[in-house]
Amino acid sequence: MSTGFDRETGDFARGARAVVVLPDLGGSPRDSDARLAETAGLAEAIGVDVCGRIAFRVRQARPATMLGSGQVEALAATIAEREAELAVFDAPLSAVQQRNLENALGCKVLDRTGLILEIFGERAATAEGRLQVELAHLDYQAGRLVRSWTHLERQRGGYGFLGGPGETQIEADRRLIRDRMARLRKELDQVSRTRTLHRDRRQRAPWPVIALVGYTNAGKSTLFNRLTGSDVMAENLLFATLDPTLRQVPMPGTDKAILSDTVGFVSDLPTQLVAAFKATLEEVVSADLLIHVRDIAHPDTEAQRDDVEAVLSEIGVAGADVTPRIEAWNKIDLLPAERQEEILALAQRRDDVVALSALGGEGVDTLIETVGATLTAAHRRYRIELPAGDGASAAWLHAHGEVLDQWLEGEKAVYDVRMAPRDHGRFTHRDA
Repeated sequence: MSTGFDRETGDFARGARAVVVLPDLGGSPRDSDARLAETAGLAEAIGVDVCGRIAFRVRQARPATMLGSGQVEALAATIAEREAELAVFDAPLSAVQQRNLENALGCKVLDRTGLILEIFGERAATAEGRLQVELAHLDYQAGRLVRSWTHLERQRGGYGFLGGPGETQIEADRRLIRDRMARLRKELDQVSRTRTLHRDRRQRAPWPVIALVGYTNAGKSTLFNRLTGSDVMAENLLFATLDPTLRQVPMPGTDKAILSDTVGFVSDLPTQLVAAFKATLEEVVSADLLIHVRDIAHPDTEAQRDDVEAVLSEIGVAGADVTPRIEAWNKIDLLPAERQEEILALAQRRDDVVALSALGGEGVDTLIETVGATLTAAHRRYRIELPAGDGASAAWLHAHGEVLDQWLEGEKAVYDVRMAPRDHGRFTHRDA
C-alpha cells in the first residue's frame, strides 16, 4: 500500500503524515481541544497519520493566508520538524488562502470541507452515494477554479460544442463541470423519484418509519444493530455510515416498524453535502418518528445537539411539532458513576428522553417502550365496516391497531378500533 503525498498529482495516500490546525476565531461554544480531536478523528478516518495538533488564536482572518504571518512561520516550522506532508485546517479556506498556505508551508493543505468530502468519497458504497459524493465534489471544485494554476491559463482554439475560439482552459473546465453536475442532478432526480415510489409503497404498508439521526460517531449504527439484530458497520469511526439502511423491527403497540439508520451529521457540514445528500435525508423528512442519538459522554454533547437540530431545520424538520422525536442519551457506560446517576435522574424526569448504552444494552428496553408509547400517543378510535368474510382486512386491523370491540350488522362486520390516523390512512389506501 502506498503512503505519503504525491507531489505530481497533488493527492495524498493512506499513511500520509499530517498536522491538524485550528484557526480559533473565537465565539465558538466548542472547546478547542475537542475541536482539534474531532478534526484529527476526521483525518484518521481516511487513514491519515496525525502527527501534530496546533491551535492559533486568530483575531481576524487574513484574506491571503487565514493566519497571521508569524503564525504561518510557526506552523511551517512545526510541519518541517514533524516531517508532515499535509496540513488539515479546521476551517473553510478560499482557493487563494489554500494556494498561498501550500506555498508557504511546503505541503498539501486541506480544509474542513475538502476533508469531509474525501471521507465521503472513500466511504460511499452504493451507486446513489457515489453520485451524491461526486456532485458535492464538483460543486466544491467549481469554487476552486481561479487563475491559480498555469494549466488553467492556457488558451485553446475550439470547434463545435467543445469550445469556441480563444476559450481558456479554466472556462472549458468550468463548462465541463457544469455539464457533469447537470447530468448528475438528473440521475439523482431519478433516484429520488424511485425512492419516493418505494416510500409511497411503504405508506400503504401498515408500519411506521423511525429514523435514527445524530452527530457522527454518536452510536446510531450500534443502536441500529442492537434493535434489529443486524450487522451494519459500527465502529468508533467518524462517518462510518453514509448510505441509509432499512430494517423491520418489532414494536409494541404497532406490531412492527421500519427503522432507518442514516448518515451522521457534523458541525459545519458543507452545504454541498447537505444539497447532494438531499435524497438520502428525505428518509428523515418522511419519518413518523425521529430518534436523536446523542453521545452524552462527549464534552461537546450540547453543541453537537445544536448542530444536528440545525441540519434537521435546514432539511425541513424544524422541531418536535413537525415530527415527534425522542432523544437517546447514549454511552452512559462511559460516564463516571456520579455523573451517570445524574444523567439517569435527568432522563427519568422527561418523557422524550431515554438514557442508555447501545453497546451494553442498558436502557434499550426502556427506549423500545418509549417509542411504542410515542407512536401510539396520537391514536384515535375509528368505526370500520368490512364484509363479514374479509378475513385479511380483519387480521390487518388486529395486527396494527387495537380492536376494542366487534360485532355483526347484517352482512357487515363492524370494528371499533383504536389506531394512529396515519395507520388508518394506510388501511384505507392499502389496495390503491
